[in-house]
Amino acid sequence: MPQPPVHNDLNEYDPTLPETFESEYAKFDELRARCPVAHSTAFDGFWAITRYDDIMGILMDPGTYITSVRNVVPGSSTTGRRPPLHLNPPDHTPYRRAIDRALGGRRVAMIEPATRRFAASLMRDLVARGEADFIEHFASPLPAQVFGEWMGLSPAQIDVLWATSKAYVKAWEAFDKSSVAAAAEGLARMAAEVIQERRREPRDPLMDPTSSLLAERDDNGEPFPDVLLAGCVRQVLVVGLVAPPIVMGSIAVHLSRDQALQQQLRENPQQIPDAIEEFLRLYTPYRGFARSARHEVDLHGRRIQPGEAIALIYASANRDESIFPKPGEFQLNRPNIKQHLAFGRGPHMCAGIPLARQQLAIALEELLRQTSHFEVSGEVRMSGMPELGPICVPLRMTP
Repeated sequence: MPQPPVHNDLNEYDPTLPETFESEYAKFDELRARCPVAHSTAFDGFWAITRYDDIMGILMDPGTYITSVRNVVPGSSTTGRRPPLHLNPPDHTPYRRAIDRALGGRRVAMIEPATRRFAASLMRDLVARGEADFIEHFASPLPAQVFGEWMGLSPAQIDVLWATSKAYVKAWEAFDKSSVAAAAEGLARMAAEVIQERRREPRDPLMDPTSSLLAERDDNGEPFPDVLLAGCVRQVLVVGLVAPPIVMGSIAVHLSRDQALQQQLRENPQQIPDAIEEFLRLYTPYRGFARSARHEVDLHGRRIQPGEAIALIYASANRDESIFPKPGEFQLNRPNIKQHLAFGRGPHMCAGIPLARQQLAIALEELLRQTSHFEVSGEVRMSGMPELGPICVPLRMTP
């Protein structure tokens, strides 16, 4: 069993300080150079890993670095275990298999028309405003609608999902654990409702993730325990709603600052999928996915004890100059772009990669198609850990 963390009062990285759109990247540059395994006293203490090779090594060694003790910084698990992230291989594998089954190529392709419809409608409303918060009126509701489509939710359930997920994100931003718990309970209630509906009327497991989970069996041939099934559906409900708005917001800020690139992509929409990959590298929305070690490990001379939180700063890894030359620059068709870690690696690599790529590409297509020009028109407000990126992007748009 993991031992209690050893107290450490070094505060080499402080994610609670005010942040700007650029500030954290400069901090990560410094940490990679002088202190690649940095300790923070924030959020009950954690280690921040900033170099690409170190993070990749941890991700690809699930035997040593596990998710069942700490999987995110800051931590606030209030609704029990939520597979597959909260379980280690091989226990996590049947849950992941069930989710992957409902994210096959045919299913993702079937969602595309609805995604285009949602994005076009939201963008029309946004552009009609002339000036508005891009996150609030487009980037936040779009993932809720897309995920609602994938999960087969009713329009009323999608509205509740969006409202609850917004409350959940805002609570995280404020580091308000009581509000996080309240929003998490709301998501848990929705998960229970969806499970009950699918038990009454099962759907095709290739199309519906909840039905896929209900049909799956563990390695002993048994259905999933109710508590873990509920935790998994609750995790699925929220996991795809947090990061996409932040990435979309970062893209909007970047293109506001680079009008030439904005126009280039508007005139050459076939370049958008490749641009999305570079944007994902530049503006990876995660810095708080975490692991803990099964036993004491030594990394760059720092002794990390079992049970201590190890935050994997993906946003730093993807700007590691030893992997990505001129890492702070946008380079379309970067030769080694497939090495980016925006979706993680290893057994807990993001299950929804095709859906995420599709959604981001369509969102950018609509933003460029329905505008002739857009620019940031006010203060960009940033998220807090575990994410990294904007949560408020005022845009002025010209049709």
